[in-house]
Amino acid sequence: MKSFFQFLGESESQAATQARKLGLKGDGHGGWLNRAGEFVAKTEEGKLKFFNKNQKPGKDPDQTPNTKKTTSVLKTKTMSVDKAPQKKSGGEEEIDDNKNVSTDTLTLAFGRFNPPTVGHEKLLSMAKKTAAGGDLKIYPSRTQDSKKNPLDPDMKVSYMRKMFPDFEKSIVNDDEMRSIFNVLQNADGEYKNVTIVVGSDRQSEFENLATKYNGELYNFDDIRVVSAGVRDSDAEGVEGMSASKMRKAVVDDDFESFKKGVPASVKDADTQSLFDAVRSGMKVKKKKEVTELWQIAPKCDPRGLREQYVGGFIYRIGDLVEHLNTGLIGKIIRRGTNHLICVTEEDYMFKSWIRDVMEYTEKKMERRMRTPGKPNTLDGTGGYRKNAMAAVGMKKIKNFSVEEFINKHKIKK
Repeated sequence: MKSFFQFLGESESQAATQARKLGLKGDGHGGWLNRAGEFVAKTEEGKLKFFNKNQKPGKDPDQTPNTKKTTSVLKTKTMSVDKAPQKKSGGEEEIDDNKNVSTDTLTLAFGRFNPPTVGHEKLLSMAKKTAAGGDLKIYPSRTQDSKKNPLDPDMKVSYMRKMFPDFEKSIVNDDEMRSIFNVLQNADGEYKNVTIVVGSDRQSEFENLATKYNGELYNFDDIRVVSAGVRDSDAEGVEGMSASKMRKAVVDDDFESFKKGVPASVKDADTQSLFDAVRSGMKVKKKKEVTELWQIAPKCDPRGLREQYVGGFIYRIGDLVEHLNTGLIGKIIRRGTNHLICVTEEDYMFKSWIRDVMEYTEKKMERRMRTPGKPNTLDGTGGYRKNAMAAVGMKKIKNFSVEEFINKHKIKK
């Protein structure tokens, strides 16, 4: 049986969590202040009790009809936070299609999509259903490397628009949207609320990170993270499909397995083109040339990844890593059993499983200036490309064309 103090502690934490999601700050005596410093609520029996904006701590007079407006607004926000969506038996959240969504709400998805798969199609469909006619934006990450991110951003966006034509206008190709923080900061001011749609295995991660810095990096009335459904790497079909399996199929030169991860509506010629593009990006010509599966598909080789980690060969204290799910880059300050604690250059902390990060090197530097007064002249980096583009007055690179790629690499019979 729980003690009185355990029960009290849990109740207080519920009220504190509720207040934090509403952007309220405690006065140290059970009262809660809004962003303007006005006393609007206090903790009573583990719950928030709201008062009018002129209410003083310690005084609880009845509210008049004219002073109930502030309370009503705050209670409406509270209901949106407390009322969690119902879940189906498969883990997918039940969304009411008939619910009117305000234009003040942005629904978004942020992910690697490298390469895009039939599992991503399920994610985007859930995002569209969640938006229910409201604004929807899909942000593919910007990292490119030969191990876990073989497709460059422009090529990836082109394939996504071709594979998911219903979402063509929602897919955003913006070089500045490198992390979930960039996306949220960009939406701040234009939208009051944000809903982020992710796979079930990443829901808690995104929810903790996005809400943690609300009121500091950006200001939203409500941030909601919705699961697109259960993801099981051992399952067959859509639920078990992943980009890791797709990359492994390329390494194994197994086109038939790769094809299972592509939507049925995609033509075989386009699927072959995607297969070739991934193989080219991974610099793989023959299966025997790749011996470290944990580097390209860690979910397919957790044992190999753990052996490297426990042996201290990868992800050491002080190393820079990039979080593959959120795009954040940080220095490792603590090594857990199977996770890392990292801090960004701006001193924002994030936690990650070792399977969800990759080493970050200067070759990926996107800044135009390496240090104050010294331009980034490292060939192959995003910063060097930006300097070159600025020198000739170019603002944006033309998107990669799937059709041109297919024609260029079409096998001549």
